[in-house]
Amino acid sequence: MKLKIILAIAVLMVAFSSCKKDDYPLNPLYDLDVRLLGEHQNTGAGFIKFRQNPDAARVITLETWVTRLLPNHVYILQRAVNPIADITGCSSTSWLTLGEGLQPKSIVTNAQGNGYANLWRDISAIPQGTAFHIRFQILDAVTLAPVLMSDCFDYTVR
Repeated sequence: MKLKIILAIAVLMVAFSSCKKDDYPLNPLYDLDVRLLGEHQNTGAGFIKFRQNPDAARVITLETWVTRLLPNHVYILQRAVNPIADITGCSSTSWLTLGEGLQPKSIVTNAQGNGYANLWRDISAIPQGTAFHIRFQILDAVTLAPVLMSDCFDYTVR
């Protein structure tokens, strides 16, 4: 069991380190590296590479990896936001399922319980400079139970 966990962590680390380099520098106002963890130790993990390319299209890319989840299973990524002026931080329970633009897209795990999805969201309707508190969760697509959760982050629309 410990060997499987070590191998899963190694696979996740290779995936993170083998990503192509960004064409622009990481800026914590606009770009986030989001870790997702389960409620209990050894219950899976995830990572979201949240990037706002500085081009005119104003699209956020959400490269999403999960590991040590149920094999051959379907999951979904959601986010909840609060305005930056909201002193309650990440208190929103209005979760939005993410995908390819407005079309939700699942994350499907392989036989080892690892999965990847290249997701994106168009934010051109949101004024530049708008700031939010944001958090993410991965849900089991069958039961809709949360399996992984992120911390609260702050970001600004580029």
